[in-house]
Amino acid sequence: MTNAHSSISPVMVASENGRAGMTAAMKLLREGGHALDAVELACRITEADPDEHSVGYSGLPNVLGEVELDASIMDGRTLKSGAVAAVQGYGHPITLARRMMSELPHVLVVGRGAERFAAELDECPANQLTETALARWRERFVEYGLEPGAAKDLRTVAKQLTRPLNLQDKLLKAAKVDTLGTVNFLALDQYGDLASAVSTSGIAWKYPGRVGDSPIIGAGNYCDNRYGAVACTGMGELAIRVSTARSLVLYLKMGMTLQEAGLEALRDLHYIFTEPTQYMNIVALTPKGEHSGFTTVPSKQYLYMNAELTEPQLADRTRL
Repeated sequence: MTNAHSSISPVMVASENGRAGMTAAMKLLREGGHALDAVELACRITEADPDEHSVGYSGLPNVLGEVELDASIMDGRTLKSGAVAAVQGYGHPITLARRMMSELPHVLVVGRGAERFAAELDECPANQLTETALARWRERFVEYGLEPGAAKDLRTVAKQLTRPLNLQDKLLKAAKVDTLGTVNFLALDQYGDLASAVSTSGIAWKYPGRVGDSPIIGAGNYCDNRYGAVACTGMGELAIRVSTARSLVLYLKMGMTLQEAGLEALRDLHYIFTEPTQYMNIVALTPKGEHSGFTTVPSKQYLYMNAELTEPQLADRTRL
């Protein structure tokens, strides 16, 4: 790692569901810890929270009732990165992603390969599906007048169930809108290093094996000490199609301000919108500690924290 610079104060940025993880990670940074360790720790705490249904343990399952986990992590100093996707039967995918950086000459391993990797690391198999998430899975079928588990035409059922519910529909007005979700963490440490981490159980009720932007370096996650760190949450297919995370960092490299770069990334996303219910949220952090959040929909916020704050603070995301 680079030498410490007393003028650099640690900063973290996260999606709204990252409060507990951010608090613990900031303590680590205050004590001289490194950004890469901080974002992994923060993700692990969120992944273990049974009340967080878009990440890790108790994540909402796919259309077959199976929990599939994705994660990625990136070191801004070296640009090394690791990712796993569609992992079943193991928890803490962020740690699997971190170990990818040192144990294999690859960036992304998926499905059975990622599970084999976890076993070789002596990770303990653990069912990630809880009764709460299973009950929500059953409810989703009922909300659409389907028999739970009915998947004769899996493509049609998955497409129908992953569509965010229209709350104006009188028949569905009481239904929960919880299809999308992810946790993002960006960190700047006292050594001037940036790191980013993203973890998710993916879009709920998805077609088996679907992979969104979270484990895709350049789409849902990108980090470069020279310019900044960016992470995304929302409809991952959108970020994949326009390489949102890498694009925003590239706009910073081109000399745009953080605000200008974020708005340009939003313009990229707006160009490809096809569904009014789809959205994308972005968080960004520069090497100087400047941070911001961006969104395609109203009333979205993000969390930030520095070494002087006693707890994470909410800030509004910028929208076009």
